[in-house]
Amino acid sequence: FNLQLWNNYFHLAVAFITQDSLQLENFSHAKYNKIQNKYGDMRRLIGFAIRDMWYKLGQNKICFIPGMVGPILEMTLIPEVELRKATIPIFFDMMLCEYQWTGEFKKFENEIILKLDHEVEGGRGDEHYMQLFESILMECAKQHPGIFSLVKSFVILVKKLLERLLDYRAVMNDENKDNRMSCTVNLL
Repeated sequence: FNLQLWNNYFHLAVAFITQDSLQLENFSHAKYNKIQNKYGDMRRLIGFAIRDMWYKLGQNKICFIPGMVGPILEMTLIPEVELRKATIPIFFDMMLCEYQWTGEFKKFENEIILKLDHEVEGGRGDEHYMQLFESILMECAKQHPGIFSLVKSFVILVKKLLERLLDYRAVMNDENKDNRMSCTVNLL
């Protein structure tokens, strides 16, 4: 097992699908349709490949926690529904993997909270992502009763954080200082 090779693969693949020139939702409707008809959404294909390769790591997955949490989060925040549905379950697999090794998933939890703050501040994330994140992780957790309550607590925590981060981002350009201060206090 060559850790550096796999690490390079995941980082390169995430860098590819998150590059600005592939963010189709930022293009005009005409340009979006032209690209979609000619090439399809390459982000989806690469995202599915990342997902498939993640599950092939077997016992070596633990080597990528928490290091790959940020890149996977960045990928799941791309506003493409099928990509999100396919890749958000990787988070549950990371939690399960760390839990099986250590009896908790604190490294994963700390890393995702840290990275989520950075990503939302950078303009990524939305209400739909928050709902999908919650429903997918809770659905995955139902199949593992031993970890269900921990996952539920984690999902509630992340959902509250994401709500506050999205509110904060929305009011940053608000001229009303009270609104900005209120959101800042809530976030803290």
